[in-house]
Amino acid sequence: MARAGVTAERLTRAAADLADEIGFQNVTVSALARGFAVKPAALYAHIKDIQDLRVRVAELALGELADKVTEALAGRAGKDALVAFAGAYRDYAKEHPGRYYAAAQIELDPQTAATSAAWRHSEMTRALLRGYDLSGPDQTDAIRLLGSVLHGYVSLETAGRFARHPRDVDASWSRSLDALDVLLTHWPPA
Repeated sequence: MARAGVTAERLTRAAADLADEIGFQNVTVSALARGFAVKPAALYAHIKDIQDLRVRVAELALGELADKVTEALAGRAGKDALVAFAGAYRDYAKEHPGRYYAAAQIELDPQTAATSAAWRHSEMTRALLRGYDLSGPDQTDAIRLLGSVLHGYVSLETAGRFARHPRDVDASWSRSLDALDVLLTHWPPA
């Protein structure tokens, strides 16, 4: 029996909102139960455990991120697509830091990854790279490079690591994307 309007979907959204407020690592079943005015045990009718909830939040975040990236990439190719893709990624991380952390940190099992928004997110990255004529192992390497650079930059930026340097963060972001475009355009042969 659902109490206080609790469903798995509402619980996942509430956890995602709470993660954005207090940090993904700080989301607990007890904190969520307080938000629904129920005892923590009541939530286990909708989730298996805290790890199940974390995976659900990661899937939600990956879906939202995939939607943003899909919209940003529409009709774009090459550097224009790269800038749009990276901008969508960066904006999402700033708007939803807890959800972003979940999407970036939770390892999905292969079956979940293949049937969830993680697959769509991966396909959007591959679509971006088709504009650079990369395929096979080079495409995989480029996906890993893009993920590392974008995640690294966004993580350092949101942690305030760039605040003390006089160089404008947006100017550095733009130059980083210029450098990535040059690298992707002139990908070294194996």
